[in-house]
Amino acid sequence: METLKTSVVELGLRKNWRQFTLLVVINAFVGGMVGMERSILPQLAEGEFGISAKTAILSFIVAFGLAKALANLTTGILAGRIGRKNLLLLGWVLGLPVPFLLMFAPSWGWVVAANLLLGIHQGFSWSATVVMKIDLAGERDRGLAMGLNEFAGYLAVAAAAFVSAWIAGAYGLRPYPFYLGVGLSIAGILSTLFLLRDTHAHVAAEAVQSKVKRLGNIFTDTTWRHRNLGSVTMTGLVNNLNDGMVWGLLPVFLVQKGMTLPETGMLAAVYPAVWGIGQLFSGRLSDFICKRDLLLWGMLLQGATLIGLAFAGQFWMFAGLLALLGWGTAMVYPTFLASIAENTHPFDRAKSLGVFRFWRDMGYAIGALLTGILADAFGIPASIVVVGVLTLAAGFGANYRMRCHTDNPTFWIWLRQKWGVPGDSAGRLKKNHYQSPA
Repeated sequence: METLKTSVVELGLRKNWRQFTLLVVINAFVGGMVGMERSILPQLAEGEFGISAKTAILSFIVAFGLAKALANLTTGILAGRIGRKNLLLLGWVLGLPVPFLLMFAPSWGWVVAANLLLGIHQGFSWSATVVMKIDLAGERDRGLAMGLNEFAGYLAVAAAAFVSAWIAGAYGLRPYPFYLGVGLSIAGILSTLFLLRDTHAHVAAEAVQSKVKRLGNIFTDTTWRHRNLGSVTMTGLVNNLNDGMVWGLLPVFLVQKGMTLPETGMLAAVYPAVWGIGQLFSGRLSDFICKRDLLLWGMLLQGATLIGLAFAGQFWMFAGLLALLGWGTAMVYPTFLASIAENTHPFDRAKSLGVFRFWRDMGYAIGALLTGILADAFGIPASIVVVGVLTLAAGFGANYRMRCHTDNPTFWIWLRQKWGVPGDSAGRLKKNHYQSPA
């Protein structure tokens, strides 16, 4: 892969806008596959299969998280061996049976099996679109590229969650809400197969220009040893831990608070909608300021609003808090991916992203198990509070350990520079706030 010719390849969003736009659309299809079940599976567990224990209900998220995490871990190897496009296509082929399994599942075990397959599909497909967008964008626009990627994916999650809940409220929990997944799968397969081109040549072109050192051990460096990569991995795991709790317990909690199914669908959509739209701004912001600041304030906002959710009781309170939770998540999500790209050599990037996404999506499984056990023992509000505290701790931990890149000032210094407010100069910034992250 490292010997490919690079003479006809140009990096940057403007140079590659057609393929980049296609990848944004395809990633929206990927997000919609998760969204179609996000607001209705907990009700399906209780309504059709008679499952009431929170740990049992959350078993589908455990299956999804484990499968996606393990799929992510293999994406770096598979992307190099079979190519990014073929990895994406493989993900779509594996995702096609999921809506049919959910439509006709005779027992809850079939639903869990469908989510195993959905997790593998998400691991391959979402990872492939992330890596391909980074390949096309080059160094300058990584944050914007990731903001657009996550915007499309999570806005689609929100839209599909709302639509599937509305369909379920009007026509029943099965089979009609899952027809949406059939259409998304077919659209994803056809667009990937006939319209998309691989990006391996862009990787080779960027490698010629890159000044980032190769990692000694990609797994251990990304997991913990590298200060920046390890910090991003830790916050990513905790972020998805709390997202897994919101996914699995929030619909049940809202019903307990007297919300109807359409109201639950609307509230379940607020969080990923703000999350998706917010990334258009936060992703671009991460190209200009220290990524550590975005991770700190994003995790603190998430933690505070999660604790607030445990004590909310009215529709408008839930809506406002979920919007804030979405913005906190928007601050960190594209920053995770842009940080991994910033701290890795192009030839290490796909594998490092795979390791990061392995640990990040393990958060789904850990969060579902932890919060399910806590909810069964102490109630859902106590479970939400514990996760909120863990999220606050992760933000403070990343802030302590991460180091800023010399080209990215802290948020306050960036504001001074942008608006001409007297304060630290860029020169003083580079001297005092930067240390090697290795």
